[in-house]
Amino acid sequence: MSFDEIRFAPLPEPPYYAVIFTNQLTSTVQGYEQMADKMVELAEQQDGYIGVESTRDAFGVGITVSYWRDESAISAWKADVAHLMAQKLGKTRWYAQYHLRVAKVERAYSGPEGRDI
Repeated sequence: MSFDEIRFAPLPEPPYYAVIFTNQLTSTVQGYEQMADKMVELAEQQDGYIGVESTRDAFGVGITVSYWRDESAISAWKADVAHLMAQKLGKTRWYAQYHLRVAKVERAYSGPEGRDI
């Protein structure tokens, strides 16, 4: 499955963690899609990885949310050597701007019916 085909991650019951990565691409995108696909494949092999959801608009703004069992799994992913290389390329080549947020998911609902009111 390619990076662009991923839509909804199969998630467990909370609690779990979400790493929310919002970014704006530069005009230099050569190699970006291949690296993004590689990072998803690598993340899938990490202990504590749950899933990922990602989208990008026509203006190059992307949001990727990866889900993790706990903070130690997130820390291990952040320190992965290949991921560190991808982060460096992102900072120097592909991202005009980015924001990363880590959140603990304590409640989750699915729909269209959602939760009972």
